[in-house]
Amino acid sequence: MRGLSALPGLPRAALLLAVLPALGGCFHPLYASVDAATGRNVGSELQAIAVDPIPDRIGHYLGNELIFALNGSGDEVAPRYRLTVTTHEAVQTALIDTLQARATAGTLIVYANYLLVPAGGGPPITSGLVTETATYDRSAQRFANVRAARDAEIRAAQAIADQIKTRIAAALATRS
Repeated sequence: MRGLSALPGLPRAALLLAVLPALGGCFHPLYASVDAATGRNVGSELQAIAVDPIPDRIGHYLGNELIFALNGSGDEVAPRYRLTVTTHEAVQTALIDTLQARATAGTLIVYANYLLVPAGGGPPITSGLVTETATYDRSAQRFANVRAARDAEIRAAQAIADQIKTRIAAALATRS
């Protein structure tokens, strides 16, 4: 009797298996070599983005990460787009050693506003705000704290560059 109770679910499973191949055409890889519908290549579009200089140390790290993420090949491509990024960072100390009255950990919070516009001018293609946090340990050694804070900045810059690249790629892929 137990085997017969599985029969009502069989038509649903058969229907699901019949529909799955049709749904396969709905998905398109973001970094596909050439989009069949538009004939555009998102990878070459990303290579054509010129990154404006970003001030401060976190901006330096972020700018380098963006340049590498967008055009890791190093090919010289005439810029068709211009990316402007502004950053703001804050440090919070959630843990305090009550005996020494010293912070034992820090959390770096980085906010990055980005704006992608055509190089020749025109309305913005995409813009947004990316937020990233990176924690680090603090100790009684001053230079160890400085190095740990810089490592947190580098980790945050890498994560922000990855998020911005993905958002820009999605905007360029869906752009008509």
